[in-house]
Amino acid sequence: MGPLIISLENSHAYGTAMVEMLRLRYKEFKERQSYDIPTFKNMEYDHYDTPATVYVIWRDAKGLVRGCSRMAPTDRNYMIRDLWPTMITEREMPNGEGIWESSRFCIDSTLDADLRRQIKLEILQAKIEYALKVDIKGMVGVMSPLIWRAVFINSGWPVDHIGPISQLESGEKIVAGWIHVHPHILSNLRQKTGIHHSLLEGNNVNDLLQRVA
Repeated sequence: MGPLIISLENSHAYGTAMVEMLRLRYKEFKERQSYDIPTFKNMEYDHYDTPATVYVIWRDAKGLVRGCSRMAPTDRNYMIRDLWPTMITEREMPNGEGIWESSRFCIDSTLDADLRRQIKLEILQAKIEYALKVDIKGMVGVMSPLIWRAVFINSGWPVDHIGPISQLESGEKIVAGWIHVHPHILSNLRQKTGIHHSLLEGNNVNDLLQRVA
């Protein structure tokens, strides 16, 4: 029970976790929110799901995937640069191994609020642990201002808006954010979760750490 760090390199060690993650994304993004995104056999994916992509996948005691988040380096195509390049105005467009894009954060909406909060915090703790391990300098992403606050800022993870608030055709307001990476953020999250050991322990991430070292 808890978060896993998974990519194509080590996914074989976790059975159907990646498939279940794509099905959760289908349920939350396609079925519940009607996003215009590619799907296949009740799985949601896009062309940013690549061998360079790393996922935080949260499984429950029965091994069912209940939450996830996606990360990928910006030294290749990524969503903000390809789809919303005008959304970043307060800094240079990221382009390099040291800055990653964070996207596709979702949690099973059928769970109760307390469990959703636990999953959120543990995903974030695993995410910052991995970022610090592989020397990520910062991350960028796009969310609504309310979700930035609910997911990151209220959890003790600072995010700065780095562009104007934009409105999609659906009416949803979104803004690009700079996600700070610093050891004090890990301390903040450990205070929230009460988990003071590394969540990377027991994760089969050695190949992933060596890949970017």
